[in-house]
Amino acid sequence: MMSKLKIQHELDLDMWWNAARLKVDRMLAREPELAPHAAKDGEYDGLTLDNWISGFWPGTLWIFYDMTRDAKYKEAAWEWDIRMERLTLEESRFHHDVGFQYLPTAVLKYKLTGDADGRRRGLAAANFLAGRFNLAGQYIRAWNKDLPGWAIIDCLMNLSLLYWASEEGEDPRFRHVANAHANMALEHMIRADGSTCHVAVFDTESGELLEYKGWQGYAPESCWSRGNAWALYGMANAYRFTNNKNFLYAAERVAHHFIASLQGHGVPPWDFRVPNPDTEPRDTSAAAIAASGLLELAALTTPEVGAVYRTAAERIVLALSTEYAAFQVHEHEGILFGGTGHKPADTNINVSLIYGDYYYIEALAKLRGWVHRVF
Repeated sequence: MMSKLKIQHELDLDMWWNAARLKVDRMLAREPELAPHAAKDGEYDGLTLDNWISGFWPGTLWIFYDMTRDAKYKEAAWEWDIRMERLTLEESRFHHDVGFQYLPTAVLKYKLTGDADGRRRGLAAANFLAGRFNLAGQYIRAWNKDLPGWAIIDCLMNLSLLYWASEEGEDPRFRHVANAHANMALEHMIRADGSTCHVAVFDTESGELLEYKGWQGYAPESCWSRGNAWALYGMANAYRFTNNKNFLYAAERVAHHFIASLQGHGVPPWDFRVPNPDTEPRDTSAAAIAASGLLELAALTTPEVGAVYRTAAERIVLALSTEYAAFQVHEHEGILFGGTGHKPADTNINVSLIYGDYYYIEALAKLRGWVHRVF
């Protein structure tokens, strides 16, 4: 049941959903060719489709198609996974984040339309992801270039592609890789208090853990809030696919950390352990990801415990919708203000981020009964 303390009426959800849809329709009218990424003062910039964020705009369109059955969304989303696949035939930057790219495009397309090529592309992406597994360290390597020993907390979200492929292709090797990476994260990346590191670096030959890095977080021992949200959601998904209670307990531990660390705010600072967090930029993308993850987690546990997570998710959605939404700023394409992309690199601070918008829409859709999850 919806918390009457926070979201007062279903009309609130309808209002926010319709306002977000209007934003999407305005951007749809210009037919972006590149993948929308960040918007500071108006229009989203665009990145090539081998960038990790390329699935979120078409994924948004597929959600709206599924919820409305308006064919314009399907028509606009249809070609994106086709165009992504073409880039795999040349030198490209695809890496561990193919789950973010192919789950909300090819896999969701297949689920909604039965498109056989969408299924094929999703399975091919899973095969690519599994090929990045380092047996010695039991991790999926992050990024490319000269970082073969790096594993990052974000990759927990990509495991859903492997779990789906294992079921869809009746091939347990994908599940084995996903479980191994999730167990590695349990041992090395999710701390006892539910906080998380961003990067763990391993010796590629022996598998020995060498060091931690803060990277997008403040410091190696800090807790980057978006990474905490990725871990919350990713571990909930791992439990959904496996029924492994260790994954559920990890998701709950991270959820408790995230909720407690908000300290009454609806949106976290970009890192929970940065000095003087009240003076630091907040990150609406972390909040949106956590809200959708909390709703997922709420559905996986008992009604009594689930109500706690659902209430927390509703509080976050309320804050995003009433304090950070750009609904009234018609010339601005983004839905949520206040995203922080990469604070240590000083890039994309206080902007709209396409993944923040996507997970906000995903959370709204779940609150309105959406069931075709892919993450």
